[in-house]
Parts: sequence; structure tokens; C-alpha cells
Amino acid sequence: MVTVEVKQWGNSLGVILPIESLRAHGVEKGDLIELDIVAKKRIDAFGLCKGASLFTEEDEGHEEF
Repeated sequence: MVTVEVKQWGNSLGVILPIESLRAHGVEKGDLIELDIVAKKRIDAFGLCKGASLFTEEDEGHEEF
């Protein structure tokens, strides 16, 4: 499985497939391929750690700072 980013090309959208993945499947220029498209949602990192324990400052001495 390969995850790629959809990018705008003029009025169209497109993807670039990594050459390593294409070679691993024996795909060459001019070949027809079939793709299964599975849309993945971007994760907003805000609130990602909900439920994590609260931050507590350690009581170690760091006087040199």
C-alpha cells in the first residue's frame, strides 16, 4: 500500500506514484493499472492527547539554567 498526496494540476487533480512501488509491481510506462481509492482524513492535532494525564512539573533542581 502506498499513501500519496492529491495535488492540483491546472483544473485537474493528480497523484505521483513512487517509482519503487511501480517497479515492485512490474509497472512500466504505457501500462494500464487499476487503483482502489481510499480517502484518508487529515488529523487535526489540536486535542490529540485528550484523556492524557495532566502535566506536572518535576521537582528536580536545574539551577544551572
